[in-house]
Amino acid sequence: MAPSAAQRIVIENCAIATVDADDTEYASGYLVVAGNRIESIGAGRAPQNLENVVRRIDGTGHLVTPGLVNTHHHFYQWITRGLATDHNLFNWLVALYPTWARIDEQMGRVAAQGSLAMMARGGVTTAMDHHYVYPQGAGDLSGAIIGAAAEMGVRFTLARGSMDRSKKDGGLPPDFAVETLEGALAGTEETVDRFHDASFDSMTQVAVAPCSPFSVSTELMKQGAELARRKGVRLHTHGSETVEEEQFCKELFGMGPTDYFESTGWLGSDVWMAHCVHMNDSDIAAFARTGTGVAHCPSSNARLAAGIARVPDMLKAGVPVGLGVDGTASNESGELHTELRNALLINRLGAHRESALNARQALRLGTYGGAQVLGRSAEIGSLEAGKLADFVLWKLDTLAHASIADPVIALVFGAAAPVTASFVNGKQIVEDNRLLTVDEDAIARATRDEAQRLARIAAQA
Repeated sequence: MAPSAAQRIVIENCAIATVDADDTEYASGYLVVAGNRIESIGAGRAPQNLENVVRRIDGTGHLVTPGLVNTHHHFYQWITRGLATDHNLFNWLVALYPTWARIDEQMGRVAAQGSLAMMARGGVTTAMDHHYVYPQGAGDLSGAIIGAAAEMGVRFTLARGSMDRSKKDGGLPPDFAVETLEGALAGTEETVDRFHDASFDSMTQVAVAPCSPFSVSTELMKQGAELARRKGVRLHTHGSETVEEEQFCKELFGMGPTDYFESTGWLGSDVWMAHCVHMNDSDIAAFARTGTGVAHCPSSNARLAAGIARVPDMLKAGVPVGLGVDGTASNESGELHTELRNALLINRLGAHRESALNARQALRLGTYGGAQVLGRSAEIGSLEAGKLADFVLWKLDTLAHASIADPVIALVFGAAAPVTASFVNGKQIVEDNRLLTVDEDAIARATRDEAQRLARIAAQA
């Protein structure tokens, strides 16, 4: 808990959805922040005679929720949006790998700024980036990405990715786009040693994240898992995204993706995988048995025609599930708060129809579920005394939402709600839908310039 001498911020007169274990909600309540922690939360007015109150916020017309937690992304794709728009996953990858393999440190930094800015202004307080493209001579890509997150003030996990299976080895990436096995492992370990902070209020963590079965050797999968567990960090990769991936695994490894992952040490409570669209009952049971998490990316799954993930069945089985934007070359909006709605609606097109997900389940996916998947549910993901002060004030009294009585339904079913304020670690980073820590307009100009520069380089090659 924060010391009594800490500076306090008091938010009152707001609806609150805590997303705690009991889904506690207050029609009109308060939140007290002391330093970087939530000190107290409850119904009615805040306690009187609080010391060191430096700010009071009238939350009338607002819903306060935990900050959104993004569990899967590829920041570099911000500068390749709008390309290969009518492709399935494998064809999309083949079309874009040659361009992605020509990114450099400046492009990586600017693309990270664009991706982070779009998420942060829409209520994301914890972001992650699965970066797996490390061309030779590209510079300090990991440092550039982490620096962009630190500058913006967003809590961040870098999933240090890698690829070592190119076309000549039966993979999809071009030969010049991959690392060696030794280089990938050394680069990943160096990134963990340099940046990972395991403390309770850590702003930066690192995961070990070989890209996917069709771009990574079995040896990199196995040694990557050993490295992660030796260093005490989490593991992340893509899994069961498409029918083609399942066929690829059966042809190359003689088994489906989940069995392959288990054979390489990639099931466990320290692992989460992106997509997991094509999972049978046995696959879901294996994830539930081992505590393996899932990053559900509904918009990207639709954009690439991958299919509908069995999220209701995963949740019923006890699989930890969070939401992911995915890379913005397969989800051009780059926003996580729209994924609350898309997760609910797309899953209702599946076998469970109208009973697939409700509004509160969707909000939980985007908050506490994401914290579980990133291994940080003790610190973030719900509004509870002692947890870190990562929260959002959503404005729900405008034309877009004012006639919807239930604020959580308004947030999830309605149009994307304006963010009046977003706090990370007790510090405000968004006010009235604008970022306070960086210049959005400057970032927009820089991303346009870097996208054009990358396009020129790729065309010349």
